[in-house]
Amino acid sequence: MLAAAVVAVAAKPAAARADQCGKVAGLVCTQVDVPLDRSGQVPGTIALHVEELPAQGASRGVMFLIAGGPGQGSAHVFDLGDPTADTLYRYLFPGYTLVAYDDRGTGESGLLDCPALQVAITEAAQVAGTASCGSTLGASAAFYSTADHAEDLDAVRQALGFDKIGLYGVSYGTKLAMAYALAHPDHVERLLLDSVLPPELPDPYESNVLRTMPTTLATFCRIDGCNGAAFASDVVALANKYAAKPLQGKVRLSSGRQVAKRVDGLEVLTVVLDADLSPGLAAELPAVMHAARAGNTQPLLRLAYLHDVENEEPAVELSSGLYAATTCRDGPFPWAPDTPVAQRPAILQAAISSLPAGTLGPFGPWAAELGNAATCVGWPSPTGDPLGAGPLPNVPMLAVSGGFDMRTPTAGAASVVARFPQGHLLVVPGVGHSTVTADPSGCAVNAVRTWMLGGAVPSSCPQTKPLVVPVPSLPAAGPARPAHAATPRATLASANDALHDAQALWLMTAGASGSSATLPGIYGGKLVATGRSIRLVGYSIARGVTLTGTLSLKQLGPPLAFQGTVTIGGKAASHGVLGLQGTSLRGTLGGRAVG
Repeated sequence: MLAAAVVAVAAKPAAARADQCGKVAGLVCTQVDVPLDRSGQVPGTIALHVEELPAQGASRGVMFLIAGGPGQGSAHVFDLGDPTADTLYRYLFPGYTLVAYDDRGTGESGLLDCPALQVAITEAAQVAGTASCGSTLGASAAFYSTADHAEDLDAVRQALGFDKIGLYGVSYGTKLAMAYALAHPDHVERLLLDSVLPPELPDPYESNVLRTMPTTLATFCRIDGCNGAAFASDVVALANKYAAKPLQGKVRLSSGRQVAKRVDGLEVLTVVLDADLSPGLAAELPAVMHAARAGNTQPLLRLAYLHDVENEEPAVELSSGLYAATTCRDGPFPWAPDTPVAQRPAILQAAISSLPAGTLGPFGPWAAELGNAATCVGWPSPTGDPLGAGPLPNVPMLAVSGGFDMRTPTAGAASVVARFPQGHLLVVPGVGHSTVTADPSGCAVNAVRTWMLGGAVPSSCPQTKPLVVPVPSLPAAGPARPAHAATPRATLASANDALHDAQALWLMTAGASGSSATLPGIYGGKLVATGRSIRLVGYSIARGVTLTGTLSLKQLGPPLAFQGTVTIGGKAASHGVLGLQGTSLRGTLGGRAVG
């Protein structure tokens, strides 16, 4: 059941000012009360948590920061009370007052927490959890649409006393920004849209994502790398294969204990999609997929397990309940808004069966379950809530899109730019979702600042090296007990693969969060990752080859650079010691100098 559905409060002034909050001088927290149901038929109010950071110097305007999901609270995500965030956003938006508030159902604004849905991994669990969450919400389930969020945004604008505002939306936040612009065009000064979700999307079957995925994967290896065509082909082949017959296996944990893991076609697609949020995951995928297609599925089983663990997060970080409440209310779906729940599954299956060839790209009809229609089929309230009719305002608009963004492909950004006479598209090659802050080169950040100051922005950033290069290779399936030790040269290549794998896993975990993590090797041992180091203990990604030693981060990059010494052991290895200095790996194996 819900830990907290809707926070109802007594009537208060539209905006009640609070004391100084956070660690940044001048930041003010405000509570803005909005009605649950603006028609008044369902009683109740929601207290929206709002944070406002005044401009430094002469004010040039107001910028609302809108996070994604849906399910992320913008005040929570942008964290204007943190000095580091303050520095970044004041650089991006010089002279602007910054406002971030938690949408209804997120963060500190009546958080929706559906525990079963929050931990659901499989499609079946998500469908059941979504239906249960909606039932628990009851009559309030119908009041979390994007249109509702847009009216809340306007209520915050009015309460703070601003006439025209700029909107910086990221991912779903771009859809909300455009929904506001359609409903209240006279109050929009400019729009910055990062990782653009057009207002008519998401597609109920994610068909736009599925069609473009192979092309995006093929371009991933353009620098430092892998065979992009093979990468795309491997993903398509494995996803369709495991959709027909899921992969079953066991993953050895760092403790030595083994856990069962199942990988179906939807999990393959989900892991691949999440690579546009994780450069470390992206660096793992080409070699992992190629090894699985060649018969060695252990790397894929481990990666899928680690992906699931890394994706576990509390509702305050990303509310799955609010995600369901918004997407299931928004639609679009192949059934009418008032269609009874019992009739929807048959309508959905008929719609999927009638999709024209190629709608889902190279994937079978099963892949349509990636979309919201399958997840929302049991949502117990009306679905489909149209946005404002517009027209969109004729204001400056900049869209930023990552070349490796699979969940909001660049084609969607281009279609939105075409709707604005003053629209401009900036593409950042090789960078994934949430592009402005994910671009390690700083090109996107500087382009946004230039645009805010009235300067010209290029159409594309230069492609730079990734933070870590893709893992070169992983072994194909081989004997459980190799009969002979590998040559020094072959052992060196295996150690090189293992060190690249270790750096990718570090970036997935400790490098992304700043916390520590203990991760398993594929065939034994462990990796202990901290904010600036990697410690390997009998770490093995190839049978009979182990690495023990410590690597320290010496350069932030891109690319990242580590240095350290590792001892190579195991029955299938030429033993010895290797030193890593950036990209140079050399030492002595089997009594011979190698490098």
